Amino acid sequence: MTQGPAASLAGMVADPRVDALKRALATRTPVTLAREPDEREAAVALVIRPREQLELLLIKRAVRETDPWSGHMALPGGRRAPDDVTLLETAIRETVEETGVDLSSYGRVLGPLDELAPRNRRLPPIVIAPFVAVVPPGTLAVADGREVETTLWIPVSALRDDAAVSEILIELQDGGSKAFPSFVYKDHVIWGLTHRILTQFIDVLELAGL
Repeated sequence: MTQGPAASLAGMVADPRVDALKRALATRTPVTLAREPDEREAAVALVIRPREQLELLLIKRAVRETDPWSGHMALPGGRRAPDDVTLLETAIRETVEETGVDLSSYGRVLGPLDELAPRNRRLPPIVIAPFVAVVPPGTLAVADGREVETTLWIPVSALRDDAAVSEILIELQDGGSKAFPSFVYKDHVIWGLTHRILTQFIDVLELAGL
């Protein structure tokens, strides 16, 4: 969903911050992980909305017993479908399904980040490919209600604030607990795979001089 996509897209393309991000991504050689036979794959989109500040689209996943990331703050995305020719197609398809943001119609993909996989052996083995994209400043997002409870645009600067750096204590299934690095924005805690991806993205912002 967007307000005035044609006019907004023209303004977005001219935004020097977007150009700096694209150049920074182009200087990197993204890490590609080796796959085991029939290993599952997924992709996520880091969707940037260039307003007065750069804003990032996050979702809160709906609570579902079948979802190992149930209730977490996350990036829009999901598992690769048999018909997805590339993982970029997966990220685009999942983003529009979960948030209504159609990257294929009014977005611009700037480039990939490093692939990564869960470190927790209790999570499903899967390779995740993140892609950075930008949308017009007037873009709105609406949670689909099935997999996503809510959508949220967060100023990128809020994640780079020292006050956002924190830890979350997670109870382990075999007893005890473990602290994981996290970002805190208002009453939202971002950790795990999403935290690892956003940490990469913050590095790219610094490379871009933003």
